Amino acid sequence: MDSIEICDPRFRALVLANAPLETLGTGYRWLEGPVWFADHDCLYVSDLPNDRVLRWSEHGGISVFRQPSGFANGHARDRQGRLLTCSHRHRNVTRIEFDGTVTVLASHRDGRRLNSPNDIVCKSDGTIWFSDPIYGISTDYEGGKQQQELPPTLYRLDPASGELRIATADFVNPNGLAFSPDERWLYVAETGDQFDDAAPRCIRRFAVGEDGKLSGGERFYSVTPGAADGFRVDEQGNLWSSAGDGVHCISPQGELLGKILTPSPVANVCFGGRNRSRLFVCASHTLMAIYTNARGCVRP
Repeated sequence: MDSIEICDPRFRALVLANAPLETLGTGYRWLEGPVWFADHDCLYVSDLPNDRVLRWSEHGGISVFRQPSGFANGHARDRQGRLLTCSHRHRNVTRIEFDGTVTVLASHRDGRRLNSPNDIVCKSDGTIWFSDPIYGISTDYEGGKQQQELPPTLYRLDPASGELRIATADFVNPNGLAFSPDERWLYVAETGDQFDDAAPRCIRRFAVGEDGKLSGGERFYSVTPGAADGFRVDEQGNLWSSAGDGVHCISPQGELLGKILTPSPVANVCFGGRNRSRLFVCASHTLMAIYTNARGCVRP
């Protein structure tokens, strides 16, 4: 278990001594936004600087799903199983319909363009939550330099009405996000100014009201080395977060349980595969995976 670091005895029950960290593909630029489609038995993942979305399956390997992709970053599935995508280049959130057509769900707020939607999650009530930092419009590497028109914000979108509500604007740059299994809590990564080494970087936790309003927002956990980018939650409420040295597993109380160590920094992760117990890891230019003894949560 050279790839496993036990920081708390509880982590031993979440990892498997005979399950190695596997390389599924390499040679990409910066992998992001993994999402598992169990009905298709495949993973979709963004090769962000290469402006494409890749598809991986156990038997088919890796192929190109969409290129160009609008410099797609984060992905999620909605309650009907459709693919939701955050685009840096087009500065919008889209949905791929069952017939393959693309519907733009959000692109403006108060007549001004969004920045570069980054990560996204769908709540059990059908509302879509996404972060809108400036990373994709501040460099040419991940979308292309463009004029910022809105402050970095966390949004809540009701696709039924089209209402785009500010969930909270209390961020330098919001990034990854995930709900707890019971949806009482929303975890959001604050990754700050990418060019400022002293910028505040942490995972924050918000209480979610029945009306969808957020409160709190206290610091929950600070990743070191590196910073939290994307993360997922398992059925027990543990967070599996990206970090500079791999994946950190964090208890619902904010305690570091253990690490899955990777040779390069991790941008994002997701659970999938058999019983949702395989953790797919976007380790910079390499797609990796490891079977765990945890299952990714599926909200009712």
